[in-house]
Amino acid sequence: MRQTILSFPADDAGKGAAFAHWRGLRVSVWPGPLVFETARRFARELEARKIGKGDRVLFVAANSPQWVAAFFGCLLRGAIVVPLDVTSAPDFLERVLRQTDAKLLLYGPGERPRVDEKLPGLNLMELAQLVAHHPATGYAPEPVDENDIVEIIYTSGTTTEPKGVILTHANLLANLSPLEKEVRKYLKWERLVHPLRFLNLLPLSHIFGQFMGIFVPQLLGGEVFFQDSLNPSEIIHTARKRRINVIVTVPRLLETLREKIERECETKGRDGRALRAKLKAAEGRHFLRRWWAFRDVHRQFGWRLWAFIAGGATLSPETESFWQRLGFAVVQGYGMTETASLVSVNHPFKLSRGSIGKTLPGQEVKLDEGGEIMVRGRNISPGYWNGDAARAHDSSSEEGWLRTGDMGELDDAGNLFFKGRLKDVIVTAAGLNIYPEDLEAALNAQPEVRACAVVPFETARGPEPFAALIMREGGTEPATAAAAAAVERANRRLAEAQRIRHWIVWPEPDFPRTATQKVMRRKVAEELKARLSGHLPATQVGASSLAETIARFTGGARAPLDASANLATDLKLDSLGRVELLSALEDRYQVEIDEAAFTAATTLGDVERMIQEGPHEQSARPYPYPEWAIGAPARWIRLVAFYLLLLPLTRLMCWVKVSGAEHLKGLDGPLLFVSNHITMADHALILSALPGRFRRRLAIGMEGEILRDWVHPPEATARLRRILRRLQYALVVTLFNVFPLPKKSGFRRSFAYAGEAMDDGQSVLVFPEGKRSEDGRMNPFMNGIGVLAAELRAPVVPVKIEGLFRLKRQKKYFARPREVTILFGAPLRFSESEEAARIVEELERQVAALKEG
Repeated sequence: MRQTILSFPADDAGKGAAFAHWRGLRVSVWPGPLVFETARRFARELEARKIGKGDRVLFVAANSPQWVAAFFGCLLRGAIVVPLDVTSAPDFLERVLRQTDAKLLLYGPGERPRVDEKLPGLNLMELAQLVAHHPATGYAPEPVDENDIVEIIYTSGTTTEPKGVILTHANLLANLSPLEKEVRKYLKWERLVHPLRFLNLLPLSHIFGQFMGIFVPQLLGGEVFFQDSLNPSEIIHTARKRRINVIVTVPRLLETLREKIERECETKGRDGRALRAKLKAAEGRHFLRRWWAFRDVHRQFGWRLWAFIAGGATLSPETESFWQRLGFAVVQGYGMTETASLVSVNHPFKLSRGSIGKTLPGQEVKLDEGGEIMVRGRNISPGYWNGDAARAHDSSSEEGWLRTGDMGELDDAGNLFFKGRLKDVIVTAAGLNIYPEDLEAALNAQPEVRACAVVPFETARGPEPFAALIMREGGTEPATAAAAAAVERANRRLAEAQRIRHWIVWPEPDFPRTATQKVMRRKVAEELKARLSGHLPATQVGASSLAETIARFTGGARAPLDASANLATDLKLDSLGRVELLSALEDRYQVEIDEAAFTAATTLGDVERMIQEGPHEQSARPYPYPEWAIGAPARWIRLVAFYLLLLPLTRLMCWVKVSGAEHLKGLDGPLLFVSNHITMADHALILSALPGRFRRRLAIGMEGEILRDWVHPPEATARLRRILRRLQYALVVTLFNVFPLPKKSGFRRSFAYAGEAMDDGQSVLVFPEGKRSEDGRMNPFMNGIGVLAAELRAPVVPVKIEGLFRLKRQKKYFARPREVTILFGAPLRFSESEEAARIVEELERQVAALKEG
């Protein structure tokens, strides 16, 4: 039986686990042994810094294998982990720092948080290099027992005094031990699908995120992928590409993914009513029949995905039913930080619909006379951090019972049902209790409503529910009329005392939310009160969430933003800056914005309108990304065709002279080749000059607009020409392994494809001028190459083609041997922190300076 959390690094399962995350455009995978080896090295680094048992270490960083290694390194040393969300405000960080008197700050990627400059800090992305000089073996962990503190997790926002919940080894093991006991029953079946792969979308600063991102996967020897992006398309792509089995997320994201599935059914010409009828018919059917009926959805997510685990908030019954009828398991749990994450959890193979599961063994749950959930057990935190000591829970009652502040119900089978937060309950003048969750469920069931929040509002008749609605776009009637119709239909589902008599269409793209995507009701109520009192000017655009997102992105202070603010002149955003802002907005609001439309946007008013309109229909002519070209069949065809046909033909027409080949010696991993651009035959000439180990595995960036026109010709194109263009596309992709690199929009997907190619072991060749030379001189390099070079994290080899433009000008198609020269320069390396503009300048200079001898 485990005595402390330190037993995990010693387990064979733990060592068999793996942790991966996206660093730039590449996936970085850390096997379990590497994680724990780095943890031991980091423990020695803490020892060298005189940080010992009981000292506090602040974590302000995104999820990563380095985060996990540093976490266990602190435990080995006996130091206390203080994990904070990366979006925490500077004043909140300062108050936590004062409370904990931390000795070290771990941050990254990006700039160090703005806190006490005297506090030593380490960038977690550089952890492996920083501790490499320490021995990885022979470290004796600091003696700890089950009552020692593992971490202090802060749960409050920025407007109140931070509350740090103390969690000990015993608290965490009280919940992990029963899970481990149950998991062991199914390990023999796990071998059939080993390794189980988890996609964890919850922050490790959240205790449930730690359970599902660190501890539970180790019980199974599984692999965990950490992804920062919450863009639905990227999540689906990751699930399919990485063969994910389980997605760990928050309820809101499941609702967003549901919207995407429903929207795609409509855009493919299928009536929404037909989908609802199909879902209704799936009720009560065997799992295999449901899986087969919706096999197109399973194909989209990948055949290995079978379950969603949702935590951190309440999942609506409609969304839970939607995914279950599609043939996916939806596992919900209930708990809070004070209960070390869990109180109850649904069994993945014995689900109780609508419930938040049964109480974990070793815990006791009861309801008081008002229906409040009370918990008792070894998982209950000993208290909140207060300077050098803990104080008892303010919410604890007699005999060790913890008042959760949540309302619930228990059925005869012991299943727990969540009714809402006690502090959110609206008590009317008649003394009736109204639960906002019940009203929100009725509103969310209306097709026009994208999101809603119900808060108390003081009227002449006392407190009454007030609904803030975010409507879907695309309807035939104005938002206010659609909202009125939705409220009227929702009221038919509610009792007389529950009915909604006051509502408003929320003027922003989304509600203010916590790190786990819960709606911050208090802030919603405050903003509603201010708006209805006339304190907010109508000209301000999203003076809450949108302003905060843009302020974080630009590094400026949060301030009211005028709708006429120009992206280029006021925010100083170039084309790449727009692309990065687009990604940030899609992640924040979990919508998909058409990149071409966003590129054309000029003001913040345009941006807000796009977000409020919700997901846009994808372009009718999308860029094609041929993932099949990376597979074995195409690779073997390409190899045979190259050596039997293309290489002899290329050398017959132009046997190039190669200069600088010595720069490629000793380089085995994927490289980024950056070349000037003269003719359409440039890539063939460079292929003929490359050593075999690179030419056999090379992805080539080609003008995206050309490839798109081949696959999706304009509507006026004759049928025969359409067929010929598609055959041309298939031939070029098969023989040269090209992928689209657009000039105007679509950079993100192109860059991501390049990263996937490198993860597959392929080098990448690009022509950053974006067009062929017309006078023999190099065109300026496009800005995108700077981002690509930094985020691919691979050596960059400058390439120059000399002597070819003269043949082009003379319209000669055959050259004398060695008349054309391919020059390779010394490989360059760039860090992720370097500015894209500086990288562009350096690459352009290096390519231009290449000369023979």
